[in-house]
Amino acid sequence: MGTSLRSGAFRKSNDNIRLIVTTIMGMVLGYFIGVSFPSVSFSKITLPSSIISSFDLAFNDDRRDSTIRSFPENLGSGSTPVAPKIYVPTNPRGAEALPPGIVVSESDFYLRRLWGEPSEDLKKKPKYLVTFTVGLKQKDNINQAVKKFSDDFQILLFHYDGRTSEWDQFEWSQRAIHVSARKQTKWWYAKRFLHPDVVAAYDYIFIWDEDLGVEHFNADKYIALVKKHGLEISQPGLEPNNGLTWQMTKRLGDKEVHKDTQEKPGWCSDPHLPPCAAFVEIMAPVFSREAWRCVWHMIQNDLVHGWGLDFALRRCVDPAHEKIGVVDSQWIVHQVIPSLGSQGESENGKAPWQGVRDRCKNEWALFQDRLANADKSYFSQLQRN
Repeated sequence: MGTSLRSGAFRKSNDNIRLIVTTIMGMVLGYFIGVSFPSVSFSKITLPSSIISSFDLAFNDDRRDSTIRSFPENLGSGSTPVAPKIYVPTNPRGAEALPPGIVVSESDFYLRRLWGEPSEDLKKKPKYLVTFTVGLKQKDNINQAVKKFSDDFQILLFHYDGRTSEWDQFEWSQRAIHVSARKQTKWWYAKRFLHPDVVAAYDYIFIWDEDLGVEHFNADKYIALVKKHGLEISQPGLEPNNGLTWQMTKRLGDKEVHKDTQEKPGWCSDPHLPPCAAFVEIMAPVFSREAWRCVWHMIQNDLVHGWGLDFALRRCVDPAHEKIGVVDSQWIVHQVIPSLGSQGESENGKAPWQGVRDRCKNEWALFQDRLANADKSYFSQLQRN
């Protein structure tokens, strides 16, 4: 019995020793595992995607929290004085509460990468903006037109038929900007997507139709002539054909540029006024940045065809008869393709194109009335003051 007691005590002592030794070894092993754990690469471990997503989310949350904690106004105790309120009345409207150094009041259509340094995104910044309002049926014509513009020109297509992916067959389309809204006109697009603060990066803005033949046109030479003759609003000369409406826009074969013309008797009350001078048509106008800032404000939201606008463009430059002109030596052909008419709908027994044409004429009268009423209201106010 005594031996049994001694044997039991010995075994108990050994068990205690083994427990202590195991505990110590576990602690040592745990320490070394903990020390070496940060060197383990997750990229070499295959985990379920749901777990990886959770890790990524947690990482982003930690990084965001760290960024928040780094803001100066969030450091220190709650007793830290609150930064004084900012109010800068010279900032753009709505940005008065921002420090001027952070305000970016203008934009552009430059395409940006999703990676890398922002300062390295652009190999070259286009200096001019060219817009065409297009349907897919005119893709070959537009392809020929785009080739007349160098990489100094940013291409922007407004799609009135909703078909954009088919244009990917053209290499240049990958670098173009595409905006799609069904059954709209170029002036509807211009009012909504060509705000002066959005196109401020471009020296000149082309707002062109889709049915223009450009065999005799070179965009770089055109810009050179516009600058040489000081034109703020211009268009290429039109080759005389059945698409010619006004004498002013008819190409003159012996000139680089002309700024006035002779019209039918009684059409011009003043040789410096439209349609004998200070006049270009709305099919292929080109605006300087400064002139467009004024013209954009004159475009009406509901008068989408722009009829009558060409007679009012002179209000945006001074003297208009010197700064509005037609470039004769870089000329185009108006092909007179009634593509937009097909986008109308038949009402009251009229063909779709007829309804579109009727609205065009109606808009011209509405615009004239609005402009006359605005003038009258302004001068009446001046007299009262």
